[in-house]
Amino acid sequence: MLIKNSDRIVFAGDSVTDAGRAYPLGEGGDGLGRSYVHIVDNLLAAFYPELRIRVTNAGISGNTSRDLLARFDKDVIALKPDIVSICIGINDVWRQFDSPTIPDHQVMPDEYEKNVAAMLEKLQSGPRDVFLMTPYYMEPNTSDAMRARMDEYGAACRRLSDVYGCHFINLQAMFDRYFTFRHSCSIAWDRVHPNQIGATLIAREFLSACAFDFLHISNP
Repeated sequence: MLIKNSDRIVFAGDSVTDAGRAYPLGEGGDGLGRSYVHIVDNLLAAFYPELRIRVTNAGISGNTSRDLLARFDKDVIALKPDIVSICIGINDVWRQFDSPTIPDHQVMPDEYEKNVAAMLEKLQSGPRDVFLMTPYYMEPNTSDAMRARMDEYGAACRRLSDVYGCHFINLQAMFDRYFTFRHSCSIAWDRVHPNQIGATLIAREFLSACAFDFLHISNP
């Protein structure tokens, strides 16, 4: 598994990551909030009790990539993490649809790619592993305007992962597979904020990318 004893993992993102985490630092049980971050922490403790992993939730609800970049040094780099996961971009797209008359709140594709690239540049000499998760929209119809736009941002994540050698996690593709069996309303009525089922799916994708062994048994 990529996660080692005494590692610190910092999860950076928006409300999908935040989900009611404690401030100023989201750590320790309920302090991690109700998102996939808490589930990752639970699964690490349950399946790898011999490891001591420090998990930090650095998500802030409403953040765009512009917002995350502005606080990246303080909320991510300064924590000296061994592993960083970034999940950002949903609000970059969403503001284009729920606030079309307020362009100042919108982050267009070119800026998004530059913002995420700037974050990855900052991580080049720090953490051992960096994970980049795609933003997503829980709409299986790929011709839907917001879904089609979101796919552009996911494609940017793939390009950046190739350039910077990040672990790429395609959350959109994962949800698309799931929705061949169940409707998106079973996870999120607004097609963005996942319930505990959706949070578990995201946690599983992250841990699978870490080569997490769900059959791992610790010997005393």
